[in-house]
Amino acid sequence: MPSTTWNRHHILSLADFTVAEYDTVLQTAASFQEVLSRRTKKVPTLQGQVVANLFFEPSTRTRSSFEIAAKRLSADTLNFAASTSSMTKGETILDTAKTYLAMGTDIMVIRHREAGVPNAIAQEMDRLGVRVSVLNAGDGQHEHPSQGLLDLFTICTLIEPTNPRIELLKGKKIAIVGDILHSRVARSNIWSLAASGAEVHLAAPPTLLPKLFADYFSEQKSATSSSPIPQIFLHWHLEPALRDADFVMTLRLQKERMTAHLLPSLREYHQLFGITRSKLKLSKSDVKVLHPGPVNRGVEISSDLMDDPEFSLIQSQVTSGVAVRMALLYLIGSGKT
Repeated sequence: MPSTTWNRHHILSLADFTVAEYDTVLQTAASFQEVLSRRTKKVPTLQGQVVANLFFEPSTRTRSSFEIAAKRLSADTLNFAASTSSMTKGETILDTAKTYLAMGTDIMVIRHREAGVPNAIAQEMDRLGVRVSVLNAGDGQHEHPSQGLLDLFTICTLIEPTNPRIELLKGKKIAIVGDILHSRVARSNIWSLAASGAEVHLAAPPTLLPKLFADYFSEQKSATSSSPIPQIFLHWHLEPALRDADFVMTLRLQKERMTAHLLPSLREYHQLFGITRSKLKLSKSDVKVLHPGPVNRGVEISSDLMDDPEFSLIQSQVTSGVAVRMALLYLIGSGKT
């Protein structure tokens, strides 16, 4: 493991992550990536600890990835499902968290449809004076830190497999396309990619990309750090975002979060903003495409492009997720052993 001091007790957002913290995550994940390539894929780093996956909304990739990551670190795991829990009888979220605390949980991985729930649980754990760490696995339209970090890891290891670091993306043009308004993945990726010095180009219909969207990140960065203001560019047409792009990240249309008719039709959306081979001709010849999943094939990205290893990093993202989540659990959990 990298010999870098890690002082972060919870991982709730990437808004205040430092370059050193990004690099620590990337290098730690690279070490675990090597572990996962061995015949024996398990290490005893979190042996005796309990990781509780408290997912209050459905998930396949994130939940399974965290469970595998915890088991590869030799931790014991507890999996929560809201539909079969005492919450159906009126128990509150904080009471549920305290129940898992009483069972000896060391790390809580929280996912919830409402923004701020992981932060509220972390504050309650701190108030109680217990050494329980909270990791945000996605909260409403706020953030999804582990997804942002695994996307960063996927890109950096493509550029330099043995020594991934955030500076590798400086000056790269990265386009994020799709339902940016509702995407917690987009928000976490904007923080991480902007911290690297990359040019971040956002493209979506005006209904999914408010004009003042970029101002939020500039204001937040000004308030939390002395580092340069992120280079964020907004486009209501796809072509400027794709032109000479090094990487293109397309996002799922989150119809379950849309409270109004924001698109004329999925067919029209695909025609205007769906990523296809022909549209990628505007980008660099070696451009790569990412998608956090799940994918609406033929809407956000064409099926043939999604399955083409020459362009698609989608399966690499899923694989990277285990190593990155091992790194995060290790970094916030290693001091408890």
